[in-house]
Amino acid sequence: MDIPCDLIEYVRQARHVAVLSGAGISAESGLPIFRGEDGLWDNDTIMRFATPEGFAANPKAAWEWYAHRRGEAGRAGPNPGHKALVKWQEELASCDGWLEILTQNIDGLHQQAGSKKVTELHGSGWILRCTECMRERKDRTLKFPDLPPKCPECGGIERPGVVWFGESLPVEALERAVWLARECDLFVTVGTSGVVYPAASFIMVAADGGAKTLEVNLDPTPLSSQVTWALHGPSGEVLPEVVEKAF
Repeated sequence: MDIPCDLIEYVRQARHVAVLSGAGISAESGLPIFRGEDGLWDNDTIMRFATPEGFAANPKAAWEWYAHRRGEAGRAGPNPGHKALVKWQEELASCDGWLEILTQNIDGLHQQAGSKKVTELHGSGWILRCTECMRERKDRTLKFPDLPPKCPECGGIERPGVVWFGESLPVEALERAVWLARECDLFVTVGTSGVVYPAASFIMVAADGGAKTLEVNLDPTPLSSQVTWALHGPSGEVLPEVVEKAF
């Protein structure tokens, strides 16, 4: 891919970088996307498996769906795009800069790749939250003996620690995202459509604060005409090339 020279020079200079990642980067690790023509979400799936009401009506069915998704995520691994972000993060840390990731994904692949600063906007598929006592715990079980899982403290039914439709993003995660957008020199979107709010607004917050903006996505999005640079291709190819040329 022809990477603009001014982008490479700016990547070298930028000391504060915020990255918003979406389903596209995980799709390159073999995980299905949730939105779009071939996405997992349709109105019936949303109502049954991705709302508090749907879960309360049939927690076992909902958990069967999420257990399958956890199995897919557990068998997947980070791809070159994830790993390029780790290298970029390490390069900036070595000169007292920072790169932080805001992700809409719940699969934990950024952390598995080695990224140290990751804010999960939509929660984590590896967190279980009790619907009774609200206690949370990490659990990477790929095959539960019984569904739904029960809280080891109070015996209540546990739910996935993800943000469902109709629920608000975690306050701390949202506040961190806004801070990063305001403080960064470069805001990068990777594998996201740019249409899901409030995440889609972060890049505009960054631009309003004077940051340069970069879109890395397989196809053009509504953001493509508004960013400083738009690179269209697999993030597993584009990001390694950008990082290699810059550092």
